[in-house]
Amino acid sequence: MADQDNSKTKRTGRNGPWHVHATELSFENPWIRVETSDVTHPNGEPGIYGVVRYANLAIGVLPVDRDGFTWLVGQHRFPFDTYSWELPEGGGPKDVAPLDSARRELKEETGLSADHWHEIGSWHLSNSVSDERAIGYIAWGLSEGQAMPEASEDLDVRRVSITDLEAMCLNGEITDSFTVLMVLTALSRARAGKLPRDVAGLLPG
Repeated sequence: MADQDNSKTKRTGRNGPWHVHATELSFENPWIRVETSDVTHPNGEPGIYGVVRYANLAIGVLPVDRDGFTWLVGQHRFPFDTYSWELPEGGGPKDVAPLDSARRELKEETGLSADHWHEIGSWHLSNSVSDERAIGYIAWGLSEGQAMPEASEDLDVRRVSITDLEAMCLNGEITDSFTVLMVLTALSRARAGKLPRDVAGLLPG
């Protein structure tokens, strides 16, 4: 039950080995909610636990064309103050089908649309401090069109071979964890015969 000012939730009970005494809303905007809980740690010591709760799912797409190439999106990432090359990614509202969000993100950032889609994984990107859940897709049967990025985004788009992208992930040139997860998972599943045959044939062996 929430307090009258909605800043503190009396959520007593257990969270695995933690005992939760109360949870306070520390910060909220349209994208994230930061909560701080008064807890008893598993070792019996009192303490706090901070959690970032995301309003949206993280959605990512590995588009593959008939020549075994894909598209990367480059942008400056504010938290690290650095430029990053990534697969098309974005947020998907939790009340919208993730595949619909994936189609939108791919179109917005690259102008591409795809005839065929396959979910390659679902991951927790930072499960010690956040509840962010990511869903990744591989897409093929591509058609090119006009990109429509959001007004706040300043994006570059680059076409690279999947072979080169794998090397970029392994040598540290790609630092975005979601991109690395999607690329290496897709390639591993293709090599193990666990992707649809028509898209597996487009990926390096």
